[in-house]
Amino acid sequence: MNQKIIDQYSDQELLDRYRNDQDNKWLEVLLPRYTLLVFGLCMKYLKQESDAKDAVQQVFIKVIAEIPKYKIDYFKSWLYMVAKNHCLMELRKKKPHIKELTHNDIGTDELIDRIDFIQKNHELDMMHLAITKLNDEQRICIESFYLQKKSYLDISEETKYSIGEVKSYIQNGKRNLKIIMEKQQKNERK
Repeated sequence: MNQKIIDQYSDQELLDRYRNDQDNKWLEVLLPRYTLLVFGLCMKYLKQESDAKDAVQQVFIKVIAEIPKYKIDYFKSWLYMVAKNHCLMELRKKKPHIKELTHNDIGTDELIDRIDFIQKNHELDMMHLAITKLNDEQRICIESFYLQKKSYLDISEETKYSIGEVKSYIQNGKRNLKIIMEKQQKNERK
């Protein structure tokens, strides 16, 4: 197949083709599109160019391993979240060192605020990743109700689900989100 044509495929087309035939040539087109984005993100968090370059490689290795496990609707957002979580985990590993340096540079209250911010940001990322693992009905209803602040009636009209179904999908989605997030936290601790 002509490389020019392949380069014009959307992210979703490349992912679909990779899922269908497991040929790495599709990822060899997809991942380089985002090398600079991931590198920039890693530099933002890790500050050192060598650390950021290593992180980019580790993120891409993780992405290749994780793609078959998830239904990915928006690759760029998903990749960004994977890269950000990787950087936060790297920072967490270095936490005693960072804490020592940061404590000398800024006040304790500001340090605590920064650590809280990083932790809350990480939890939000975990929640967004968990939402992508819900079945379509639950994901749509959860996103519509909690993130877009739509009423049961609005969701029902948009999705053609009955109001009872919307309530059920939200209730079951919340329960499943909790289960998924607990599993993610256990996996992080390993």
